Amino acid sequence: MNYFLIGDEDAVLGFAMVGVPGRIAGTAAEAGQAFNDAVSSGDAGIIIITEDTADMIRDRIDRYIFSEHFPLIVEIPGRGGRDSKRPSLREMVNKAIGINLS
Repeated sequence: MNYFLIGDEDAVLGFAMVGVPGRIAGTAAEAGQAFNDAVSSGDAGIIIITEDTADMIRDRIDRYIFSEHFPLIVEIPGRGGRDSKRPSLREMVNKAIGINLS
């Protein structure tokens, strides 16, 4: 399974150092084009996108995530760190199963 990253320069460079290809996206147009290319290529099984970049094209990302399409979309924190407005993985799991796993 192949990975593809869309995000800021630091994220793309960091992932490239371990062999994950990617594309730098600083604008909504660049993010949209990179996303289209990654999805249409058929090579990527998992598309990793930084939260800031995903927010630029949030409607498209959400439509894709909530459909039955492949590849899997995974959002990661960007250079500024985790967005404090987003729930952590632990919080999402706790909410989903109704049990506090602290």
